[in-house]
Formats: sequence, structure tokens, C-alpha cells
Amino acid sequence: MSDLSAWLAATGIEKVGDLPLYERAMTHGSTGRPDYQRLEFLGDRVLGLAVAEMLYDQFPDEPEGKLSHRLNALVSGTTCAEVARSLDAGPLIILGKQARSDGAAESDNVLGDVMESIIGALFLDQGIDPARRFVESLWRDRIIAAATAPRHPKSLLQEWAASSARRPPVYEIVARTGPAHSRLFKVSVSVKGLDPITATAPSKREAETRAAKAFLEKYR
Repeated sequence: MSDLSAWLAATGIEKVGDLPLYERAMTHGSTGRPDYQRLEFLGDRVLGLAVAEMLYDQFPDEPEGKLSHRLNALVSGTTCAEVARSLDAGPLIILGKQARSDGAAESDNVLGDVMESIIGALFLDQGIDPARRFVESLWRDRIIAAATAPRHPKSLLQEWAASSARRPPVYEIVARTGPAHSRLFKVSVSVKGLDPITATAPSKREAETRAAKAFLEKYR
């Protein structure tokens, strides 16, 4: 586990007390060993609390709705995967043979889960304050860079359809492909009278978001 120790130190996690806990945080279910799922569950909540606190301080005049839009974007699986990639976490993920062959180490789903599980492991190993500082170090620039609260593409499309006297957009799953740990969803969005637009992503929600964004880019 020397490589893991060095990686943790490079990410800013020092004074590790329970190294096997972090090893479990990097272990995928395809190995048949105790995996990261419970740590992911915990880390997701720690991440949400830490980011919510940062947003509350950074944007003191914003209402709950706008803060929620920011929070949802910042703790999404896609964002967590981006952070994991920035730390070069992929090579440290422990995978079963098939999952490794399928490229799970580069999957947004797996990378996002691992990022949350590392946060969960840090919380259990060292407590809330080190976990909060870790999240702050990785998410601070993303929060500061967000000059305005992001408008969700699905909300924008809903408003555009209403303002154009059209029926609400309809989303439909066209296809599900890939293994369970690296699933891809193809989703179409349609508004009556216009050709549908499709998009693909590792989750249904993200595929819908991408489809709505593409629809607006074409028709708005």
C-alpha cells in the first residue's frame, strides 16, 4: 500500500491512521472484496455538508433556490469524477479483471464514487474538520469561479417551452448500454412540433441535462 500512502500524501491527506480504510475506499465491488459503497454513502453526505457551508459563506445574499442549483452541480457525479481525475485517482482503483478490461478506472460513475468514498474514509479516520479542509482545498476554486448561479438546462427548456406556448418537454430513455459499473443512458427530449434531440451520459439525469442543453442550443 506504499503507492496509496504516497498518493494520499500528495492529495493533502496526512497523518493517516487507518490505511486499510482508504484501501477499501479504492476497492470496487467487482473484486469480490469489501468495497467502497458504504464509504461512498457517507462521503456523499460529508461532501454535501462541506460544499453547502462554503456556498452559504461565499454567497451571503443568494436565496435557497440558487444555492441549491449551485450545490447540485458541485456535488454531482460528473464533478466528483472530474476532481478524481485531477488527482489521478484512476490508477489506484482496485478492480476485478473484467471491470479493469472494461475500462472502469476511467468511468465517471466509478471515479465519482471513489472520490466520495475517499472523503468518507477521511471523515472516519480523522474527523469532520480534516474532511472539510480536504473538500475545501479541492472545491474552493470551482465555487469562486462560479460568478452566477447556474441555471439548469431542464428548467430553462421548461421555461422556453412555456414562453413559446408549447407543451412541456418530454424525456424518454432510448437505450441503456454498457456493464452495470459503467452504464450509459441515451435519452431523447422532444417538444411537440420539433424534432427530438438525443444525448448520452453515465446517468439518466445527466443524459437528460445534456439533451435539454443541446435542444436549447438548436432551437432557442
